[in-house]
Amino acid sequence: MSLAVVDASVTFSWCFIDQASDATDRLLDLVARHGALVPGLWFLEVGNGLVQAERRRKITAADADVRLALISSLPIMVDQNTVGRAWNEVLHLARAERLSVYDATYLELAARRGLALYTRDNALAEAARRHGVAVSP
Repeated sequence: MSLAVVDASVTFSWCFIDQASDATDRLLDLVARHGALVPGLWFLEVGNGLVQAERRRKITAADADVRLALISSLPIMVDQNTVGRAWNEVLHLARAERLSVYDATYLELAARRGLALYTRDNALAEAARRHGVAVSP
């Protein structure tokens, strides 16, 4: 069973040294050992973040490939039920918590599965706490 839901903000901390911290390094170790769960949009968000970093000349395409290989080696599973909740539970959470639908997707998944949420997004973390979801870092 997965230990937590991981959002793109934490994933980027594993990709870019300027976003890393001791706490996010510990989360990487936990995910490597216990796995994580993500909604399908996580792949698009991570891919987009890496492409944007390439365009800003922060990394090269080869650097992005190395990062994707690292991430792909982690035991990360995709939740298959998120899409069916997009226009109901997720949209409701986005409106109620003033989150993007993307961020609300992570919150809905963590709450539904009773898992912690790994995020560096302060607004998402606060919303998660209001819904009784454990947050790290």
